[in-house]
Amino acid sequence: MNICDFMSYSKGEKIFSVILAAGESQRMGRPKALLTINDDVLINFIVKRLKKHNISTIIVTRDELISEIKSLTKGVEIISNKNPELGRTGSLQIGLNYILKNYSKDFKALVVPVDRPGFSPSTLSKLISLDETSCPEKDGRGGHPLLISKTDIKKILNQEPATPLRDVLNPKKFEVMDNYLHLNVDTEKDISILLDFISSL
Repeated sequence: MNICDFMSYSKGEKIFSVILAAGESQRMGRPKALLTINDDVLINFIVKRLKKHNISTIIVTRDELISEIKSLTKGVEIISNKNPELGRTGSLQIGLNYILKNYSKDFKALVVPVDRPGFSPSTLSKLISLDETSCPEKDGRGGHPLLISKTDIKKILNQEPATPLRDVLNPKKFEVMDNYLHLNVDTEKDISILLDFISSL
């Protein structure tokens, strides 16, 4: 996808999503982004869900995964994190800086870890309607995705890449009924739960 295509897709939008997919997947033993689910892969499943809400998407991943992810997804920008060992905040900073440089100086960001896909369409709709940093909550525990306000984007970019987001942000939480909100696709046994979630949509 060239930059002109992406700009026409995102023109007029003030929200971008950043999919974080640069982790080593040590417990899984293979890249989580490329997990086969039915006739798709996990990362493309997430991309398609975001597209249904007209959200322009940036994927931040490892060098060695870019080519394969590019072949399996459409309508997204895919960029590399050269230092993925620094953690998710570093990946997010790369995505946010890319948007600032190429698309907009004034936007909100939806942070979507590739291994936390258990949010419902209604939760996604609620998030993108908000303006302050927010996340869904169920049973007293926050979940993903995380919406970051324009102000907090600047705060994140001023942190060290290894700083956990929980040490930087204090999101406003709203209660949801999503049964799979806390799904964390971390090991092989989680794949069956992921498939249950997809069947429930």
